[in-house]
Amino acid sequence: MEITPQQVFARLADTPLADAQIVDVRETAELADGMIDGAIHIPLSTVPERHGELDRARPVIVVCRSGRRSASAADQLSQVGFDAYTMAGGMLEWAALGFPTVVPLTH
Repeated sequence: MEITPQQVFARLADTPLADAQIVDVRETAELADGMIDGAIHIPLSTVPERHGELDRARPVIVVCRSGRRSASAADQLSQVGFDAYTMAGGMLEWAALGFPTVVPLTH
């Protein structure tokens, strides 16, 4: 299922990650462009091995650069029992709307 950046931003403003997990599936080098504060970085290629790090009781909102990889990851997560959403337009749309990002210290 898709969720818009506006819906994600509103959800974070109302309940800062209390009920949802944001998962960024871009590659590490791409994080220099900024990520959503509080997001968990799990590159797409590692989702099958690392989905155990996520809480199945909470929805997962998956983001990537444009929305393609996040759709794939959301499908993978849905198949193993997660309530998973892909953020339409990805971080490109998030940034175009002027929503805040952070650059991780590890980058």
